[in-house]
Amino acid sequence: MSTPTPPQPDFPPPLPPEPPKPAKSRTNAIIIGAAAAVIAAIVATGIVVANSRDDGSPAAEASAPADPTVTAAADEPEPEPSDTEPEIMGLTDGVAYEDGVEVTLSGYKRGVSSEYASPESTPYVSFTVKIDNKSDKVADIATGYISCYYGDDSKEGEQVFDSDRGLEGVPSMRLRPGRTATAKVGCEMPKDEVYLQIELTPTMDSETAIFAGSVK
Repeated sequence: MSTPTPPQPDFPPPLPPEPPKPAKSRTNAIIIGAAAAVIAAIVATGIVVANSRDDGSPAAEASAPADPTVTAAADEPEPEPSDTEPEIMGLTDGVAYEDGVEVTLSGYKRGVSSEYASPESTPYVSFTVKIDNKSDKVADIATGYISCYYGDDSKEGEQVFDSDRGLEGVPSMRLRPGRTATAKVGCEMPKDEVYLQIELTPTMDSETAIFAGSVK
């Protein structure tokens, strides 16, 4: 009796069915999207900070608002220096001081001093000085002075005293209010010189008056 042959399986056996694919995780997508948003925010923030930081760059300086105080100070004109030079008067002009004293010069004449004068035998120019005290106080004209200069080089002309010519100079006195003093003054001046400058102060408290011009 023969042994029956067991049934043989089908070859090749069929492949098992593929397991179902897992669904995509929404959590990963959310994380990736959030990370991209953070990176974009950091990049954008870095640009804003770089553009807004004040590091002395031209862009930062150009966007800085102007200082109105500095602009106003720059627009103000500089003060002009005050004029401190004394006024130059003509040889026959008069000067009135604030304290009431008035001074005038007149009667210019040329001459030569005598042999007894100081200095002697010297060409000079003479003029009359009139001091009028219109103030309410005594004017000490003994403390005043007169200086003469001549020529283009402004050489100092020595004052000439000559009683024979009536050149006595300004009297050394205290001039009372309402009184006038008149004196004839001579200053050395060569015959070939024309320009004359006289500086005079009636008292030590007075400002110097300058008289200038040509003498014939």
